[in-house]
Amino acid sequence: MQKRIAILAVVIFLLIVGGYIAFTSLGGNTPIEVSLVNRSPEPLSGIYYVGTPQNPELQNVFGKIEAEKSLRPGSFLHTIYEVEPAGKLDTMRVFVGLNQLLSGDDIQERVFSEKSYLLAKIKANKWVMPGPEKVKEKLWAFADSANLELSEFFIDKIVSENEVHVIAPIKNK
Repeated sequence: MQKRIAILAVVIFLLIVGGYIAFTSLGGNTPIEVSLVNRSPEPLSGIYYVGTPQNPELQNVFGKIEAEKSLRPGSFLHTIYEVEPAGKLDTMRVFVGLNQLLSGDDIQERVFSEKSYLLAKIKANKWVMPGPEKVKEKLWAFADSANLELSEFFIDKIVSENEVHVIAPIKNK
């Protein structure tokens, strides 16, 4: 009986150590880098989506912008969640765009009047990337320590599958 318990304890220990090593190798312990950038966020062109997260139209919007992105080297997908859904059936409002000039009937531009912003860089595998609330906490803490007032929205810039930048515009004084 004691032998079984010892073997079980060793197996559990190895699983925990292996999980920690996998988590760390995927970038789970990589810190969120926050810096102040003294220029306006890039203007964006894109499409607004208003509806539920499960609506196929949301995928169509992302598909249209991804198609435009593939035609424009050096462009990055950006999202601004103006109303985030609390559940699958809640209404959301999101802007999906690129940092390039687009044209079309459903294309709108977002130009930002803020003269500076905080930039949070997150580099980790998508399975271990910190959640949006953790990133926002880090940005709010940085803003508080620097005596800065953030605007009420955040811009997510998808750099790659393993790198996301979160842009938090600072209110002009």
